[in-house]
Amino acid sequence: MSDVRDLVLETRNLVKHFPITQGIVFKSKVGAVRAVDGVDLQLRRGETLGVVGESGCGKSTLAKLLVGLEKPTSGEVMVRGENIARLSGQSLRRARRNIQMVLQDPYTSLNPRMTVGDIIGEPFAIHPDAVPRGGRERGVQELLDLVGLNPDHLNRYPHQFSGGQRQRIGIARALALRPEIIVCDEPVSALDVSIQAQVINLLERLQRELGLSYIFIAHDLSVVRHISDRVAVMYLGKVVETGYHMAIYEQPTHPYTQALLSAVPVPDPRLRGRRDHIVLEGDVPSPADPPSGCRFRTRCWKAQPYCADHEPLLQVRQRSPHPSACHYAESRDVLHRY
Repeated sequence: MSDVRDLVLETRNLVKHFPITQGIVFKSKVGAVRAVDGVDLQLRRGETLGVVGESGCGKSTLAKLLVGLEKPTSGEVMVRGENIARLSGQSLRRARRNIQMVLQDPYTSLNPRMTVGDIIGEPFAIHPDAVPRGGRERGVQELLDLVGLNPDHLNRYPHQFSGGQRQRIGIARALALRPEIIVCDEPVSALDVSIQAQVINLLERLQRELGLSYIFIAHDLSVVRHISDRVAVMYLGKVVETGYHMAIYEQPTHPYTQALLSAVPVPDPRLRGRRDHIVLEGDVPSPADPPSGCRFRTRCWKAQPYCADHEPLLQVRQRSPHPSACHYAESRDVLHRY
């Protein structure tokens, strides 16, 4: 078991509610969107934690909370034992040096009016003490080479690069301050499949060479399975199942995880007819008015009256080999045939 000293990132009962107001002049709060509603995560040195779930489940809000772009309503974000949720100004700026972010869309995450050299070198302007000994330009060239781009192209603009190259520029910018943790918010979802593989391979190589720890957020379960050591499944702002990636993919215990995995495309046509497809009934409830008790109960085929009155805790259960937030969690062997 990993030593507690290996823990580089931890969230404790992390909550982010966005208020819903009415009125133009005198605004009054009439509710709240519960984007993230009590999330506990742990990330260890050199590890990749995959976070998966449908659109609107709170993944991107979670990413912003982790890097301090959003202030939590309550809870803690511990980076190397320091709660960055309580920091602001220069203190937060210093803490952010150790946790950086790669954004989803390489087309909009780079300033089109700045050269690549200025984009990658911007962290050096904010943190002058981080400039390499060879100078800012030399540091930018080394970062370009590190991510597989021509170091001589630092005077080019983002529109002169392909989508995959732009994402490499975003990765180089995230690496400028030599962080220990990188939060990847769907970093390959906007790229072609062949380019996705190249970027994933790059991230894995950088992790080996630099000892990085990743929070890898995605909705593509096949990508998460390839890169992650552990997986956390989110639904309506909560983590409903977590564990080592092979355990999650081979023996999912939460009905929502089982439904997600049943929708993964099967490349072998001979095995497609042997899959147990799970079709969920109804729509995803609004995070502004989630169901009582278990939030998944309105779409769950296992739901009982007990589920409406009692919220299930994320814990190991009798028939679940890893933590699952379901009163009737039961291991289901679904992936070995896929």
